[in-house]
Amino acid sequence: MIEIRLSKERGYVDYGWLQSYHSFSFANYYDSRHMHFGPLRVINEDRVIPGMGFDTHSHHDMEIISYVLGGALAHKDSVGNTSVLRPGDVQRMTAGTGVRHCEFNYTPTQTTHFLQIWIQPAQQGLIPSYEERHFDTTRKRGKLVLIASGDGRDGSVKAHQDIALYAGYFDSAEQAALPIAQGRRAYVHVVRGKLNVNGTPLSSGDAAKLTDEAVVKLSSGQDSEVLVFDLP
Repeated sequence: MIEIRLSKERGYVDYGWLQSYHSFSFANYYDSRHMHFGPLRVINEDRVIPGMGFDTHSHHDMEIISYVLGGALAHKDSVGNTSVLRPGDVQRMTAGTGVRHCEFNYTPTQTTHFLQIWIQPAQQGLIPSYEERHFDTTRKRGKLVLIASGDGRDGSVKAHQDIALYAGYFDSAEQAALPIAQGRRAYVHVVRGKLNVNGTPLSSGDAAKLTDEAVVKLSSGQDSEVLVFDLP
């Protein structure tokens, strides 16, 4: 079964300094039909204007993955980590027993565009930790590359949940197929461009929830970037 979640159906907020689309219920946006998909709890598409950002705030018992699409995202947390993320960078922060952090766009002219992804961990009360990796665009061209997983295999960041998160770029004749084991599900989020998912055409911001499907098939891309979640 495939359920399509169109970009225009997502929640949306505009605070002036921040424009954000919510794929799942978040903050003041609530839709009982879209609370989570398995352990996938949040996909927020955020755009932060120059000189602005998220002031210091706290999280706990959540795996938070940042996927940068444009600009630069400065990170600082209470565990002592500081970093500046740019396109191709993937950051994983385990909030665990509690962590405080801030995220900011210090660039003078460029909007920071990124996806904020929350995964519910398999275990609560973990020790807070941090990790980041860079995945070059050429490496993801025409194929799905593992960027986050439950065991950190193949150079992916390690999320404390039985997931596998893949990223890829597809155009023209480029295509890929990802087998989905029995009893698992998949969530496909089109980051930008256009792409067919199991024969269904999707556009930037659209998503597909796949349940009881044996494979995710990606084809007919038009300057597309995509994330595919393999979930319990």
